[in-house]
Amino acid sequence: MNKSESKYFNTAILMDEALIRLLEVKEYDYITVKEVCEKAGVNRSTFYLHYETMNDLLAECMEYVKKRFFESFPYTTNDFIGGIGSAPLESLVLINSDYLRPYLTFFKENKSLFKAVYKNPSCMQTQEQYNGMSEYILRPIMKRFHIPDIEQKYWITFFVNGSIAIVREWINGDCKEPIEEIETILIHCIRPDSQNG
Repeated sequence: MNKSESKYFNTAILMDEALIRLLEVKEYDYITVKEVCEKAGVNRSTFYLHYETMNDLLAECMEYVKKRFFESFPYTTNDFIGGIGSAPLESLVLINSDYLRPYLTFFKENKSLFKAVYKNPSCMQTQEQYNGMSEYILRPIMKRFHIPDIEQKYWITFFVNGSIAIVREWINGDCKEPIEEIETILIHCIRPDSQNG
């Protein structure tokens, strides 16, 4: 990456982060280019060098957030998805410390960001993200566990919405409980048989 590409990339990050901070206090539809530029410390002309519209910035911001999220895990998404068909079944149980600890740590370290996501779920395209996770991760795992196709959408709805509700409640409470406690709650809610094992 040359110097001008690096500067372009760094400016984009400043604008991504400015939008995230503004979303904490204001609905997306009411955020202006001027506000993003002021918060990022850039000129309006710089904004338009990067984006045509606020929706372009929002789309990039979601990619930025998603990249940061996946970087918090010790494996790449493609490696995990590619290995679902041959991985040992016990490694496909995602409600355990190996998967929950980095997930919850990331949420706690970025709680302001996720408060904004929860305030603006439609503009932050969270449903599209969950749909992708369902299609490429959860459904293939359920096939490995021989869960009938007709039941899968209900399992996914319970798993995703239940997990999100617990994490959202924790974030709305400013993450006061330790990560280990939320991890235990998630495990016991999603896998109640684990309380006896």
